[in-house]
Amino acid sequence: MLIMISTVGIVGYGNFGSFVYKLGQQFFSEIEFKINSRRFPTDGKKFFDLKEVAQADVVFLCAKISEYEERMQEILKHALPNTIFVDVAAAKVYTSELCQKYCQGKKFISIHPMFGASSLAKTGGKIKDFKIVATDYALKNDTYQMLKTKFSKFGFDIIEMTPDEHDKNLAETLFITHYISEAVAKTDTKRTEIDTLAFQFLMDAVDSVKDDKVLFKDIYQYNPYCKQTAENFRSAMVDVFDEL
Repeated sequence: MLIMISTVGIVGYGNFGSFVYKLGQQFFSEIEFKINSRRFPTDGKKFFDLKEVAQADVVFLCAKISEYEERMQEILKHALPNTIFVDVAAAKVYTSELCQKYCQGKKFISIHPMFGASSLAKTGGKIKDFKIVATDYALKNDTYQMLKTKFSKFGFDIIEMTPDEHDKNLAETLFITHYISEAVAKTDTKRTEIDTLAFQFLMDAVDSVKDDKVLFKDIYQYNPYCKQTAENFRSAMVDVFDEL
């Protein structure tokens, strides 16, 4: 029997939590969204206490990775038997292990949307081919396939891989983009009237991650592949400088 979703909870209302809420309003206007945030008081309209949010049909945890274990336990303490817990963190080995540890007997799905608010802004609100990586789940297969099909119809590209594969790929893509962008930002490099397309793309990358310093540090700490990636890149930059 397929599930019916009428309420969605969002725990955490930072950059990504607010983005999930915006997407929800855009694509699921018939669903009631309830948010719990430590930064905003409850008002019974948009923001609610944790217990009420945790008892929604589906609950997205959008907290910092460093707070994930604590917040996950708080949610699961109040979640109903049929509540689906959604892990959206960027460090899948770490959070998948947390799901296996704390979600025993409960429904969950571990995903990582490979896009954010800046991506949506650049496409003019179009989400075609935006990638969502699915790494683990504890759902009936028909429920999982229903969710996968529904999001594919919206235009999302659903990619399945193991948590380890995800983290290895992410260390060599998103993390290295963050790493280079942080370095460029520290040089105070500016756009000019004679920018090449390549430079424009570089500065677009800087702009897309400049407000995610906490995420950058959390990914480095909780992704087992990022330290080696950073060391390899630092060594390569020394080699490039020496070659000059």
